[in-house]
Amino acid sequence: MRVGRAVAAFTRDPRAKRILGWSVAALLVILILVLGWAIPPRASMISTDRLGPENSEPVAEYLARAQDSLRGNDSAGHWALISFTAGISADHLPEYSGGLRISDAVYHVAIDRVATPVVDIPLPAGEAVAVASQRSAAAAVGAAHAYDDRGVRTNAVVAARLRANCPCLVGLVVYGTLAELRNIAAHPGVRAVEALPADASAAVFAVAPLLPEHRDLADAGLNDGPVPDN
Repeated sequence: MRVGRAVAAFTRDPRAKRILGWSVAALLVILILVLGWAIPPRASMISTDRLGPENSEPVAEYLARAQDSLRGNDSAGHWALISFTAGISADHLPEYSGGLRISDAVYHVAIDRVATPVVDIPLPAGEAVAVASQRSAAAAVGAAHAYDDRGVRTNAVVAARLRANCPCLVGLVVYGTLAELRNIAAHPGVRAVEALPADASAAVFAVAPLLPEHRDLADAGLNDGPVPDN
């Protein structure tokens, strides 16, 4: 009983209440500091690297920027995006890769005045896997969620054309030296090769290819045309 009365008297004292509040606050600060040392925050991986034109960037400006990215004489490896003058089918892919490591194959089925998805397929090493990536692109589009009937019909047409081995490969992400990349840039049918700095981290950069239908601006285009049946 005496202990209870003493506690009650202590808590009725305004000065005691302030002391108790300060003590609790100090304990919370100490606890937060201890937890911060014991469980340090995970480093966030933030990257502003990007391969491909910015949205609505003039094509001429991007082509000049891509060409400038290949200047230099260092022998380090660089991640780079190859964009084609016209789409190719995946079985022709080895003709354009220069034997370099391919990390992504980028597909796009162009339909006049219909917005269609750009499909980026990450790849393990090996040209055989890259050649087979068009089937993976078809499967990815076929399984993609569409928000309305137009989207459902668009995805169905895109997937069907990819399965039929359409010439819809529009970009490759490769890894090579600047000299190797310049050789690829000179290949007929290659519209642009853009390289990232040598210190760019793998798999943490955005990819947006220059599509063959981009003539003046790299924009999404119109989406008011009829969706074909096949």
